[in-house]
Amino acid sequence: MNILDIFQGISTLFAQDYKIALFRIFLVTLGILLVYLGSKEILEPLIMIPMGFGMSAVNAGVLFLTGSTTGTIFIDPMVSDTNALMNILQIDFLQPIYTFMFSNGLIACIVFMGIGVITDIGFLLRYPFTSMLIAMFAELGTVATFPIATAMGLNYGEAAAVSLIGGADGPMVLYTSLMLAKDLFVPITIVAYLYLSLTYGGYPYLIRLLIPKHLRAATVKTSKFHNISSKEKLIFAVIANTLLCFLFPVAAPLFLSFFIGIAVRESGLDRYAKLIENGFLYGATFFLGLMLGVLCEASTILNPKILTLLILGMLSLLISGIGGIIGGYIVYFANRKNFNPVIGIAGVSCVPTTAKVAQKEVHKANKYSYVLQYAMGANICGVITTAILTGVYVTLIPLIK
Repeated sequence: MNILDIFQGISTLFAQDYKIALFRIFLVTLGILLVYLGSKEILEPLIMIPMGFGMSAVNAGVLFLTGSTTGTIFIDPMVSDTNALMNILQIDFLQPIYTFMFSNGLIACIVFMGIGVITDIGFLLRYPFTSMLIAMFAELGTVATFPIATAMGLNYGEAAAVSLIGGADGPMVLYTSLMLAKDLFVPITIVAYLYLSLTYGGYPYLIRLLIPKHLRAATVKTSKFHNISSKEKLIFAVIANTLLCFLFPVAAPLFLSFFIGIAVRESGLDRYAKLIENGFLYGATFFLGLMLGVLCEASTILNPKILTLLILGMLSLLISGIGGIIGGYIVYFANRKNFNPVIGIAGVSCVPTTAKVAQKEVHKANKYSYVLQYAMGANICGVITTAILTGVYVTLIPLIK
């Protein structure tokens, strides 16, 4: 007996195709790197640390299952036969979470509910037209990438799912890919969440490239504004939820999750708010990151369409970032230069990451300039516009087919 047979994680490296073996080693290394970058807060730690651990563990922990067949006992994302599923639920330790929370979009809705609880829509209601204009321009990537993706060989459903990466809203991408591109929803979701951290690390360079320092330092002179009461916020949440569910019922679970989170916050239901934020949101985010990590098996990531998805995902986020900044410039000139165009980047709805990126870049140029209230308004509006586009894609694509 070969001594390596005892240590099957190593032994399987020599039993697999050399490309898969090398890619396993690469993904183990990448996973460790993601943990490091997350711990340093260069990338988003809430997602990257569990994702990095999962990625390194699943690619190290490959074993012989039957005969010369290799695999893991983490999850099987493609199992669909009911008998096989019942069997594997008793073996693969993350399979219950994947089957009952991830592969049906439940985890996306829970995250959205948590985002609603921590979101103050007062900024949106205070600056509704500015916020909506910026958010609409920041959807440029989610629209413009669609024809590019179809030209690169993706079908309409796959193109819609990968285009939504430009909205920088992971639950939306997960939900859309489940509805329109089930065969690719694992790699599309992985690409989406990997790239969402790039909004934290990459968008500052885009801001510095497109906005000169004297404009980044601009202050916004504000007049007295009406304080938005909790009652007004609650009324808005109820009306917006009902209207959007009427218009786009296929995305109703997302709308309900987001707006009920807002309603809990504004109704003063502190026990529910703490439960959703501290229990549901952070619990779901942790398992979401962990699930994404263990889905990064070498054999899955080596799907020939992955390179296309990587290119399109980055392109979509880049175009959306540029679109948001264009929106910021339009508001800047429309308000006779009483605005900071950096705020435009916050229209890309990675709540609250892009809003914090905007404030951080403004602060570096002028430590007395405070724009977070405008950035959060655009940020929240971006969530709503991305959800609307999700509803449009999920409704129209099946009709086109």
